[in-house]
Amino acid sequence: MSAESQIKVILFDVGGVLVRLGGVRPMLEWLGYRMPTEDLWRTWLHSPSVRAFETGRIAGDEFARQLIDELQIQVDAQAFLDSFAGWPSEVYPGALELIDRIPPRYVRAVLSNSNAVHWPRVTEDLGLGGLFHHYFVSHLTGRIKPDADAFEHVIGTLDCGAADILFLDDNLLNVEAARRVGLSAFVVQGPDDAQRVLQQFGVVPTPAG
Repeated sequence: MSAESQIKVILFDVGGVLVRLGGVRPMLEWLGYRMPTEDLWRTWLHSPSVRAFETGRIAGDEFARQLIDELQIQVDAQAFLDSFAGWPSEVYPGALELIDRIPPRYVRAVLSNSNAVHWPRVTEDLGLGGLFHHYFVSHLTGRIKPDADAFEHVIGTLDCGAADILFLDDNLLNVEAARRVGLSAFVVQGPDDAQRVLQQFGVVPTPAG
């Protein structure tokens, strides 16, 4: 792709792209390692209790009880919530600089499955608040990836075409769902991967040499 691309919106996932998530190891331990990591996140995205919590329909304590029962994980509810609160552990090195390098002609936006526990940490403690023009966050919008209406809500709110949006997410299920709606979407792991895609589309320059 070149700078002549029609892309107008750069749409970021947060966890796994801009922010390091630390939830894999404890979840696998609580599950007794009875499923691989890929199946864990597929299960997480389709979990009724996760979807209810991350669309703002249940509170954190109810979410913990439901998820423990649903997945039969070996942990008590308070210990789960204490661990869960720290899953967004840090901003990846280079992530803030990459966001800052996106030229002002592009709309910068976030599309994230999040919740009332994690989102204040992401925006306040980790400093992602105020860096984007739009934040499409599941527990505030009531729409969750990989459902099509999460992407359609972004398109409608921004009053643009699906093909105007470049979407970067660390989960293949979400990327495939975005592509079905018509977005240009790519799996990226961290800001280095994200930068390579942005360079391919001419959003940020490729270093000379």
